[in-house]
Amino acid sequence: MFKDIFNPEDVDSIIDRINKLTASTIPQWGKMNVGQMLAHLNVAYDMDLTDKYPKPGFFSRLMLKLFVKNIVVGPKPYKKNNPTAPAFKIVDERDFHDEKSKLIENIHRVKDLGRSHYDGKESLSFGKLSADEYNNLFSKHLDHHLTQFGV
Repeated sequence: MFKDIFNPEDVDSIIDRINKLTASTIPQWGKMNVGQMLAHLNVAYDMDLTDKYPKPGFFSRLMLKLFVKNIVVGPKPYKKNNPTAPAFKIVDERDFHDEKSKLIENIHRVKDLGRSHYDGKESLSFGKLSADEYNNLFSKHLDHHLTQFGV
C-alpha cells in the first residue's frame, strides 16, 4: 500500500514528491507551514537515528504500545487532523531548505541501512518492530504530510 522506504525506486518517487514542494506551498489542512511540516517529519528520523530524544518511561511506553503503536505502524492511513505527540509539535519557524535537505538525507540513510537493519530493531517508543512496521511508520507519515501539502 505505502511506498517501500527500502526500495531505491520508491525512495526516488518519495523524493520527487518532496522536490515539488516550495517554501510557499500551502497546506490543504492543518496548522503547520511547509518548513514546520518538514521539521515535523524529521522528528521521526531523529528519534530513530540520533539520541536527541529520551526513551519514554515504563508507563508511557506501555501506553504508547497499547494505544498508539497500531495507529502509527499499522497499515491504515492516518486521518486528517489527528492529535500530534508533543515531541512532534513544531511551533517555531523552520528553514524550508535546511529541513528539506535534512529529510532527503534521512530518507536515504534509512534506505541505505536497509530492511535487515530494521527487522527486529528496537524503536524509541514501541519496542521491537519488524521492517514492515518501520516501513509503515516512515512511509505512511511521509505520504500523509506530502498529501497534506498537495504533492
